[in-house]
Amino acid sequence: MTRLPLRRAILAGVLAAATIAPIMAPMPAYAQLGGIVYDPTNYAQNVLTAARTLEQINNQIRQIQNQATSLLNEARNLASLPQSSLAELQGQVRQTQQLLGQAQRIAYDVGQIDQAFTSRYTAGAMSVPQRQLVANARERWETSVGAFQDALRVQAGVVGNIDGSRATMDRLVSASQSSQGALQAAQAGNQLLALQSQQLADIAALLAAQGRAQSLEAARNAAAEAEGRERFRRFLGN
Repeated sequence: MTRLPLRRAILAGVLAAATIAPIMAPMPAYAQLGGIVYDPTNYAQNVLTAARTLEQINNQIRQIQNQATSLLNEARNLASLPQSSLAELQGQVRQTQQLLGQAQRIAYDVGQIDQAFTSRYTAGAMSVPQRQLVANARERWETSVGAFQDALRVQAGVVGNIDGSRATMDRLVSASQSSQGALQAAQAGNQLLALQSQQLADIAALLAAQGRAQSLEAARNAAAEAEGRERFRRFLGN
């Protein structure tokens, strides 16, 4: 009789412990809702991984944009000017050269100059007969007149080039100010230098033509004085 109550008491204690144990056990880190297991820790890691991936993508996009901008800048720097004034400037220089090449009688040639002065301007040319003296004097006068005419023609050509040079300068300055890159700006600057060279060539041609006319006139006057002395000497001799 004594063992039966003791056995019942032990069984009651075991059942009580089994009932309390599930209540004291820790809760799991996930929950099951509608058949889907939700793990907060895994979800947080996935969100962090997605954020880092998005940041990497944004960095790559920025790098691509910077590379595209750099390529566009290089393309603008390598772009050439849509127009060139070199042919026009060369045409103006050739026109001035043609005017100089049309010099009358004594051209811009060392051999012709030496030959003309030997036959008509030096003291040795004064020993020729009287008829030849008159012919030489007339030849010198016509040469001087032709030289002044040549100088005036060169002046007219240089003045005629002014309008073309002004229009070319306006185009080049506009192209330089609106240039999209370093190459266009450099090309515009080079063409402006070419325009300046063409203008300097016109000035040099003008000075050469004027100097030629003045030199021939001075030589004519000197030859006329020598011829006058020779005629006076012949008159005294006669």
